[in-house]
Amino acid sequence: MYAATVTRTDGPAALEVTETPAPTPGDGQVLIDVKAAGVNFPDLLLTKNMYQYKPEPPFTLGGELAGVVREAPAGSGFSAGDRVAASTTTGAFAEQVLAPVTNVFPLPDAMSFAAGACLPMNYLTMTFALLKRGQLQRGETVLVHGAAGGIGTATIQLAAAMGAHVVSVVSTEDKARFVSSVGSHDVVLADGFKDSVSELTGGRGVDVVVDPVGGDRFTDSLRSLAPLGRLLVIGFTAGDIPTVKVNRLLLNNIDVRGVAWGAYVMADPSRLRTEWDVLLPYLESGVVDPPIAATYPLSRAGEAVAQLEDRAVLGKVVVDPTA
Repeated sequence: MYAATVTRTDGPAALEVTETPAPTPGDGQVLIDVKAAGVNFPDLLLTKNMYQYKPEPPFTLGGELAGVVREAPAGSGFSAGDRVAASTTTGAFAEQVLAPVTNVFPLPDAMSFAAGACLPMNYLTMTFALLKRGQLQRGETVLVHGAAGGIGTATIQLAAAMGAHVVSVVSTEDKARFVSSVGSHDVVLADGFKDSVSELTGGRGVDVVVDPVGGDRFTDSLRSLAPLGRLLVIGFTAGDIPTVKVNRLLLNNIDVRGVAWGAYVMADPSRLRTEWDVLLPYLESGVVDPPIAATYPLSRAGEAVAQLEDRAVLGKVVVDPTA
């Protein structure tokens, strides 16, 4: 089979499509014919040896996918021909992939493979973030940084479906129009967002901030929280890891909460399916519809990953091994 392989960690341009042996399933593994694979920020970091997980090259890139089961163990709940999505740390940018049974999920018939490939990382992260870590309640207001990206659009759709009012922070007018089309109720520009949020909320602030960006926005995000507000730390796409003066938390009874989805499921892999079952009604109702910016064939997987480098992607990029 063919796979997009990291042979050296010199960035996405160094990604090579190579012919490799087809995988053979072991105990507790499902063999899947990959129809689409989602591209995520960790993929970019992996090509540069900048991710916390550092596999030894050569390895196949890609951490989430959708496809059709080719082979599954007895008693797994899956059979050959089933439509599924799956989560893997690596291996998804290939014609076939192995995934542990715990990391494989039923994909509704009405959902395309391309859309299904956008779900396991961003949407499972955000059901966990909003409900378990953020304790989001209907009628609350959510402020979303990096709103035009994969985590951002997942947050917009899920928070709105959960009955929240969504305010998106973007850097350009094009992104503002895009996030409005995805379902954001209000949009503010990153430059001076604190004052804009204060005006929108009548000076009260927001209940939850979702921050996958970090950097110099962090302090103004804290200042944008209403009393008892929660700031959810998702990641640091800006590159800089901010610090917090804890007196700010004390003065207004606010929280900063880490969202480490990977660590949460690593401690108990059964949590993956539990969280998928939380997500499933939103998929079946149609309120979750991941916006796809572009689809690339496997031969151009390096270009697909490089799209994330300048943070200009609107929605999600997908790799299609069948193209």
